[in-house]
Amino acid sequence: MVQAEAPRKVRTALTGQTLKIYWQYARPYWLLLLCTAAGMSMSIGADIVGPLVYKRFFDTLALDPLGETEGANLSGIYRMIGAITLVLGISWTGWRFSNMGLMRLESQVMKNLTDQCFSYLQDHSHRFFTDNFGGALVKRVHRFARGFETITDQCVMGLGQTMVKIILIVGVLFSQNTILGWVFLGWTIAFVTYNLVFARWKLQYDLVRAELDTRVTARLADGIANNVNMKLFAGVDREVTQFKRLTEDHRAALYRSWRLGWWSDTMQGGSTRVLEIVMLIMAVRYWLAGALTIGSFVLLRSYLSRLTEDVREIGQNVRMIYEAIADANEMTEILVTPHEVLDVEGAAILDVVEGQVGFRNVQFSYGRGGRVVLRDFSLSIKQGEKVAIVGPSGGGKSTILKLLIRLYDIQGGTILIDHQDITRVTQVSLHRQIAYVPQDPILFHRPLMENIRYARPEATDAEVIEAAKLAHCHEFISRFPLGYETLVGERGIKLSGGERQRVAIARAILMQAPILVLDEATSSLDSESEAYIQDSLRRLIQGRTVIAIAHRLSTIHKMDRIVVVEDGHITEEGNHALLLQIDKGMYRHLWNLQSVVSSDEEVPRDASIQ
Repeated sequence: MVQAEAPRKVRTALTGQTLKIYWQYARPYWLLLLCTAAGMSMSIGADIVGPLVYKRFFDTLALDPLGETEGANLSGIYRMIGAITLVLGISWTGWRFSNMGLMRLESQVMKNLTDQCFSYLQDHSHRFFTDNFGGALVKRVHRFARGFETITDQCVMGLGQTMVKIILIVGVLFSQNTILGWVFLGWTIAFVTYNLVFARWKLQYDLVRAELDTRVTARLADGIANNVNMKLFAGVDREVTQFKRLTEDHRAALYRSWRLGWWSDTMQGGSTRVLEIVMLIMAVRYWLAGALTIGSFVLLRSYLSRLTEDVREIGQNVRMIYEAIADANEMTEILVTPHEVLDVEGAAILDVVEGQVGFRNVQFSYGRGGRVVLRDFSLSIKQGEKVAIVGPSGGGKSTILKLLIRLYDIQGGTILIDHQDITRVTQVSLHRQIAYVPQDPILFHRPLMENIRYARPEATDAEVIEAAKLAHCHEFISRFPLGYETLVGERGIKLSGGERQRVAIARAILMQAPILVLDEATSSLDSESEAYIQDSLRRLIQGRTVIAIAHRLSTIHKMDRIVVVEDGHITEEGNHALLLQIDKGMYRHLWNLQSVVSSDEEVPRDASIQ
């Protein structure tokens, strides 16, 4: 029983958080809220007064349409027509005024909510983005902002005006006939209570529908991003079949939600019509008894037709609110999830003068209970030293670099730059001091000029082009019709792997950071491009501290020091010549294997170097 209640408590908590966030962002615009309320009050007041004027108008006509008796006169009738005109004008003006205020409020708050979602998402850790689909996150942000619009519309223009009308009209009905007032009030209370209970019960199905909607979006984005893989591995039919199963689940959940709403609308529509007939029968009896006039019939019919429709829409208003909450709760869950990697309070600005890097007894694993990737890892890198990290796959090489730039936080130990703990400085200042070239560079779908300049926004065009020349990007960029204004496509898909990597290197060159991190920076290059890049890197690394990971040992054998990492700790350390002398050493083994690839010979790990 406790387990069954847990999800409901979580949903309730998220719903409260969603409404709290919406109110937090709407409250600063209280003046717009006031204008909207004032306009709505004007319109509702006119709508309530209107039928009363019509009642007097028809009562007057019933007495003497031509004004031949003392009961009426034609000028009085025209005065009432003037009053009706005024009431209609006030109603029209009020609604225009309230709608304008509401439009300005919603557009501004939705903009602010979208900005906050984008900002908060960006501060989540690297782990968060590896655990979530980009397309699904985009959908959540969109639905969160649209949810505010839906909820505000329904609360203000739907529920808000309806509740005010109910109070005023019931008061008028009581003044005309107490029995009719009680009948209508009882029906309204029962109707509203039913809708609130039904909407809360239906929320569980709306949550399932929202979750499946997100899964469809995520699967769709994943399939589009991996279109080439689907073709290469003959997986198109398989993926289409799986996608159809998922969309069928979504269709069933959507249809179930709609069907429940349809049954509810059917019952409510029937009840409103029954109420209208009952009220008319009672009114006829009171008319026959002389308790109601013809004008009272017009008043009653006007109020009934208007209110029964408004009250019937209460169910739709409440359901739309709960559906919007169900959609928004998925983003709220992200907004209330604490960031994994945070700046400490009062974090300092990292000041790098020498560029020394130190790892002290670092412990790290991916997730609780996961495999320990680094255990008591220690490494000191001096100012201007060029250090290469090598080892078998899964040994923790790339993790070392990711921890240095704080894509993840360590579970134990310390990482220092110029004797400053990187967890005690701001992440922004840390990233400004480290130029990072990843193994698989990802570019913005923007011009090449903007992609390279991203490392240093204040750089001139000439500086960007110089960096591109040093990274040997200028050659292929110049061949494009638009040159540096060429769009590279989503994630840089229009460029080859080698071209993307050269752009990433140009970006690192332009950054001019004292510490340079290379994670397989030449892995995607052909032999000719690699030769160019190696020449550029030799000039780039002068005067900088360099940490490089490479599987191709030929690219790092001239580094000052080579560190071999196995199972999360250092097993060998030294320069190329020294490591080759270690009998049965891992570096020697890897060097021999790579030498064998070119000669088609197999050399055992403990083989000696001739």
